[in-house]
Amino acid sequence: MRARDFESEIVDELIEQLRNENLQSDSRYTEAFVHDRIGKGYGPLHILQELKQKGIRDELREEFVDETDQQWQIQIDDVYARKYGANPPDDYKEQARRSRFLQYRGFSSEHIHRLFKKNKR
Repeated sequence: MRARDFESEIVDELIEQLRNENLQSDSRYTEAFVHDRIGKGYGPLHILQELKQKGIRDELREEFVDETDQQWQIQIDDVYARKYGANPPDDYKEQARRSRFLQYRGFSSEHIHRLFKKNKR
């Protein structure tokens, strides 16, 4: 049987019972989800979008994903190093390609700019 085969009242009642017994927690789920996505090399924008698609409340998304946290710069450095090693881009076209990869992973333009600026030194 699927969830849609049950009356919404019964489902809501069961979820409330699980919450009361501390067996279901949106907060724990969000924390675990964010931790998993960080481990897979995703940035804050990608993670926030996924959480929104899953229906996670704004407050929880903001609690577990702070786009301004300096840890994201460490995360982008790690993702970049795993993908490209210590090799700087040969030209602007290659830098643009790498930037698109990092944007797809959910890093902001600011994070990407700082990464390339730091790596030029």
